[in-house]
Amino acid sequence: MSNKINPIEAILRDHSILILDGALATELEGHGCDLDDPLWSARVLLENPEVIYQVHSDYFHAGADCAISSSYQATIDGFSTRGIEEEEAVELIKKTVLLAKKARDDFWKKNEQTGRPKPLVAASVGPYGAYLADGSEYVGNYGVSDEALAQFHRPRMAALIESGADVLAFETIPSLQEAKVLALLLKEFPDAFAWLSFSLKDEKAISDGTLLEECAKVFNDKEQIAAIGINCAPASFVTEAVRVLHLHTQKPIIVYPNSGETYEAETKTWHGQGSCEGIHEKSEEWYNAGARLIGGCCRTAPKHIEKLSKKWRIPKANS
Repeated sequence: MSNKINPIEAILRDHSILILDGALATELEGHGCDLDDPLWSARVLLENPEVIYQVHSDYFHAGADCAISSSYQATIDGFSTRGIEEEEAVELIKKTVLLAKKARDDFWKKNEQTGRPKPLVAASVGPYGAYLADGSEYVGNYGVSDEALAQFHRPRMAALIESGADVLAFETIPSLQEAKVLALLLKEFPDAFAWLSFSLKDEKAISDGTLLEECAKVFNDKEQIAAIGINCAPASFVTEAVRVLHLHTQKPIIVYPNSGETYEAETKTWHGQGSCEGIHEKSEEWYNAGARLIGGCCRTAPKHIEKLSKKWRIPKANS
């Protein structure tokens, strides 16, 4: 391992909680972007990148200590289906981090505050299933080899690290196999840190059925994994999942649930009633269970992050 400082550890040394942003795609749709596309939010990179900058900026003003880049579905393989050559695809992947960094730096110039850490930029590394665009990030049984997964993830990770992200976000990871491949790949970049967050089958198991307890134990001694947890799960699963993780790892625990609605992979639509109005209320319960990085995933918005930040820390930033 290098002597590079773990950025999550550095913030949590001085602050009780690190507040994440909320959904990117939901906000992009709110700005009029059409995400009905296998590239999802990565499509906006091609067509309307300034809107991505704006959404990151909105979250920083709402109180987020971390922006997650728009690279969840931005992959070499995905772009190649659009006839985009590898060199251009790498530049687009880097652009996801550069947009978030610019939004962060522009915000911080005007809003540097003593009661708040300088926000981080986390580069999203979505699962192989996100590239398949068939909802398999919520199942995880891809039936592909470790080597195929490594070849898929390696060039994107390299581009994101090269672009200067503070940390990688291995997020919505549905299988222990893929998580292990990602952690092994991370060793190829000894100065890099990542958080690892899983999608859930229920309160005690990730999407492929592996127990959360086992996942916590497997990655507890991996120095480059800066936090472990869950995302894009219903808020109702979170407290118990955090308790299980907290019992079996010393790492900071990260949670950013969705609104509680159900995603239909076939129609790419959300159904049912959301409960994201209550993320700030539930956050105390999650904190008491052991969570230290808290935010929102699909269908959450800057207004929810603002309530979360007001509850935990700060006055609203200047516009």
